[in-house]
Amino acid sequence: MQTNNDKLIFGVDSFGDVLDNPETNQPENYEAALEQIVKEAKLADDLGIDVIALGEHHRPEYAISSPEMVLAAIATVTKKIKLSTGVTVLSSDDPVRVYERFATLDNLSHGRAQIMLGRGSFAESFPLFGYDLDNYNELFEEKVALFNKLLEGGPVTWKSKFTQNLKNVELYPKINGHKLETYIGVGGTPESILRAAYYGFPVILAIIGGDPVRFKPLVELYQKAAAKYDNPQYPLGMHSHGVIAESDEKAYAVGWKYLRRSMDRIGADRGWPPMTKERFDYEIKEGSYYIGTPEHVAHKIAAKITKLGVKRFDFIYGAGGQYTTMREQSLRLYGKKVVPMVKDLIKSGQYQFAN
Repeated sequence: MQTNNDKLIFGVDSFGDVLDNPETNQPENYEAALEQIVKEAKLADDLGIDVIALGEHHRPEYAISSPEMVLAAIATVTKKIKLSTGVTVLSSDDPVRVYERFATLDNLSHGRAQIMLGRGSFAESFPLFGYDLDNYNELFEEKVALFNKLLEGGPVTWKSKFTQNLKNVELYPKINGHKLETYIGVGGTPESILRAAYYGFPVILAIIGGDPVRFKPLVELYQKAAAKYDNPQYPLGMHSHGVIAESDEKAYAVGWKYLRRSMDRIGADRGWPPMTKERFDYEIKEGSYYIGTPEHVAHKIAAKITKLGVKRFDFIYGAGGQYTTMREQSLRLYGKKVVPMVKDLIKSGQYQFAN
């Protein structure tokens, strides 16, 4: 993957949350949710946002179980925006089929496909596709190794424990002139960072709670490991939740109702306590929620990415079933005001990356 180390990249992420109907306050159907995501992707493209990333989930509150299918639909209504995942759960999929699907998307979109590989923060895909959670780490390790081999684009010979054996196999369609752009999504383990550096993949840090700056040691570990392996030291990225509105009060109200709902659903599966107002306020002030006016959000993004040392920021919008108007407002304000403001704040030297 070719990356300009000086370029700041700004993306948006959607987990495909099923939105609420403002008249009934009940969830819409999946058809409406998917149509809205395609509409929002076109809006993001029109706003000049660099990337849209779609998460893979197999849960009732999310409409996207097959991100590449939705990205293919988005490819037909957009022109420039990168079409990514956030993440593709490689551990419970077939690396060959994953590569072929994204090679198809790359050809269809004239080179705009991007894939973010991960083990998945939810475990529902493992039993769904016949995989054992006892092999959680081993599955990902072997499948990333195979996927890295597939990226070379030539005949592949491969043998391992958890994947199929291949002998001088060619994959189609071919990608001409470049490799499939590939990231690794990392939840915060040093092992994942070292793996990404070993294979020469850039990293997106999934930061959904706590002060993002606590991940600084992982950024430094990646840089040291990449140098050790003689691989490019790509600038890392991060993605986090947020809500943007004309006033801090309006953004807070939306976040408290919908983002809290989403986090409590996740927390119920993971044994987290319900979100308290004190915790929510901390996340807005010091943690990983970007909630408020464009000015408030822009200053916080600029402060956190420069302190952490990452040069890609993906804004997770629309969590918890927000109405269409709420989701689109966050997108518009992010693209029209927040992104230009962050760039200006950093260019002016008000926030500076450490050397």
